[in-house]
Amino acid sequence: MSLRFGYVTNGLTNHRLDDALGLLADCGYDGVALTLDHMHFDPFAPELARRAARLRRRLAELGLGCVVETGARFALDPRRKHYPTLLGDGHERRLDFLRRAVDVAAEVEAPVVSIWSGALPPGADPDVAWERLAEGCHAILAHAEERGVVLGFEPEPGMLVERLAGYERLAEELGHPRGLRLTLDLGHCVCVEPEPTEVCIARSAARLAHVHVADMRPGVHEHLMFGEGELDLETALAALQAIDYRGLVAVELSRHSHAAHTTVPAAIGALRVSERERVRK
Repeated sequence: MSLRFGYVTNGLTNHRLDDALGLLADCGYDGVALTLDHMHFDPFAPELARRAARLRRRLAELGLGCVVETGARFALDPRRKHYPTLLGDGHERRLDFLRRAVDVAAEVEAPVVSIWSGALPPGADPDVAWERLAEGCHAILAHAEERGVVLGFEPEPGMLVERLAGYERLAEELGHPRGLRLTLDLGHCVCVEPEPTEVCIARSAARLAHVHVADMRPGVHEHLMFGEGELDLETALAALQAIDYRGLVAVELSRHSHAAHTTVPAAIGALRVSERERVRK
């Protein structure tokens, strides 16, 4: 069975959304990971339901699956990146944003909303931050369950939850809810995990809802084109197939929007080559 490849729209910010979706479909992608932001789909703009219905029709027309991403840098604060988070002051605004993300996902028939913890605020008590994170996730889980959407929690380098162990701690503290699953970034495994990427994938098999992929180097959180870092792409894709992963594997090249006309086809070309090489062996 072939894996299903997608592309995160934070790497397509110089394209109109309709054009971006058409490009992905023309290049042979199976889906899109839609970052909610002002330039593509603004969850705070009027007529959300009407716009979502139009997007749902467009996705169906192109045969693209969808996952909703919540990693827009300045969606909530124009001066502070990724602020506010669930961990400190202003967390109510983050909760509102995440509820809206769940609503968008339900309207466009996206099964997963990908979320993250945010960085520990300067001077904050880590124990208090963990309590706030658990409370916020509990609140969003309740809303997601009502709308039939799963949350994919992503460990992110530099954030309170930056490794798989942090996600596992959070899931345990919440009682392992069925609706809180995992978004695993394969590049992040290279960057911060003590175990090889394929081991991280096997360890995550039962909880995996969504996957991001880009190349990366150990200790450096920079999303790179395949072949520019130390991700063993062929082995990673084989590990996903070995656990019968059925979700999207979404390329995340958030700093490559200026060159998306070349990186979009090049990325899926590299992914397909790696798949074929595994089959040959």
